[in-house]
Amino acid sequence: MPKHYDIVQSSKFKRDLKLVRRRGYNLSLLGEVVDALARGEILPPRFHDHALIGEYNHCRECHIAPDWLLIYERSETKLILYLTRTGTHSDLF
Repeated sequence: MPKHYDIVQSSKFKRDLKLVRRRGYNLSLLGEVVDALARGEILPPRFHDHALIGEYNHCRECHIAPDWLLIYERSETKLILYLTRTGTHSDLF
């Protein structure tokens, strides 16, 4: 049976999402990535999905677009996809 993760948005992610929306980013691109992650899929290489270190050492990051990132975490034990942050490199780091 395929995995399906419940999606939980952090308060910072919700705030980031409002900013991304105001900037006119194509939210359907974000939706496609989140849907794939929620289905437990491995993202294609073009999204540059990788583990993070430092402040977000428990998270992963992928590129929705060249300077639009999604920071997330998957809990395998609870099947939860935590959407931590989204935005540009300068927004997040």
